[in-house]
Amino acid sequence: MSTIEPWFIPFDILSLISTTLAALLALIYLLIIIFDKTCHTVSMMLVANTSCAIILFSCSMFSETLFTLQNDLQQVQTYDISCIIRAPFGYSGCAILNFSFTSQAFYRYMLVVYPTHVFYRSYKFQLLLVIIMWIYGFLVPVEFVVRGEVTYDPNNQICQLPLGLSFSIIYMASCIYVFPIFITMIIYYKLIRYVKYMNARSTSVNTVLRARYELKMVSRIVIIILILLALGLTYFIFILMSFFTTPPKYHFRIAITLLNLSLTSITIVLFLFTDQLKRLVTKNRRIEPDINTVFVLQTAIH
Repeated sequence: MSTIEPWFIPFDILSLISTTLAALLALIYLLIIIFDKTCHTVSMMLVANTSCAIILFSCSMFSETLFTLQNDLQQVQTYDISCIIRAPFGYSGCAILNFSFTSQAFYRYMLVVYPTHVFYRSYKFQLLLVIIMWIYGFLVPVEFVVRGEVTYDPNNQICQLPLGLSFSIIYMASCIYVFPIFITMIIYYKLIRYVKYMNARSTSVNTVLRARYELKMVSRIVIIILILLALGLTYFIFILMSFFTTPPKYHFRIAITLLNLSLTSITIVLFLFTDQLKRLVTKNRRIEPDINTVFVLQTAIH
C-alpha cells in the first residue's frame, strides 16, 4: 500500500488526454496524406513519417501513463513484464520523432543547395533514409535493455532507465536528443549561410525566393524542435542533476507529464506549419495565391 499525492491523478489524466489527442491528430494527418493524391510528394511523405513517429511515441506514453494511473488509483506499487517491455518503445519513438524532423530539414537543404542532385531528393532515397531511421530508433534501447538496466521506480510508478552518472544515460540522451537536434541545427545554420551567399550574388529572383522559402520551412522545423525541447527541458535538467545529486522524488512524473504535453503541442504546430494540410482542411474557403503556394507546388514536382 502506498500513499499518493493529491496531484498524481490530475497529472495522470492530463498525460492521458495529451497523448490521446496527439495520436488522434497524427492519425488524421496520416490518413489525409494517404488518401489525398495531391499529398503524394516526397515532402509530404516525410510529414507522414513524422506523424507515424508521433503515433508510436504517443501510444507508448499512453500505455505507460495508463499503468501509472491504475497503480495510483489502487494505491499499489507493483509491475509486470509488460512494464519493462513498454519502456524501450518510448525511447525508440522519441528517437524516431526527433530524427524525423532532421530528415525534413535535410530534404529542404538538398532542394536548395543541390538542386541538380535529383537522386538525393528522390522518393527512393528519402524512403531509404526513413527506413534506416526507424531501424536506428529500435536499436537505440537495445544497449541498456540487454543489460537489464530498465527498472521499476515505485515512487513514479513507471519503468525507466534510472537517472544517474552512467554510460547508458549519456548514451541514451546523446542518441535520442543530442545527435538529431545538433544535426538539425547545423543544417539550419548552413542553409542560412547559403541564402545569404545567394543574396550577395547576382542570382535569379526565382532561385533566391525558392531558397528563402525552404529556409522558412526549415526554421519552422526548428521552432517545433524548440517547443519539444522547452517542455522536455525538465527531463534534461533532471538528467544533469542526477550526475551530481539525487533528483526530486517524483522527477519522472513531472518530466513525463511535460513531455506528453509537448507531443500535443508539436502535433498542432505541425498542422499549422504544413501548408498542404492547411489547404486541404480549408479548401472550401477562398485562399489567395501567394509565393508560398507557388513554391509548394514546385516542390511537389520533385
